[in-house]
Amino acid sequence: MQPLTPPDRHELVELANTRMPYGKYEGRLLIELPEPYLAWYAQKGFPPGKIGNQLRLMYEIKANGLEKLIWPLVNK
Repeated sequence: MQPLTPPDRHELVELANTRMPYGKYEGRLLIELPEPYLAWYAQKGFPPGKIGNQLRLMYEIKANGLEKLIWPLVNK
């Protein structure tokens, strides 16, 4: 697994407003995904590409209790 590079503000705003494109949680914002679901991906392997990177970053955010930094970036 590659180390995470710190995201810039644009990436964080995009992350805060990205919706899960498939599966059980399709249509939900990534910030709304349950941590156990993200932990499962961490164990099994994140999907390739941008969505995989976003899921991995969201897992790190949630695992470290930093969701409160992401919620203000969500466009309502």
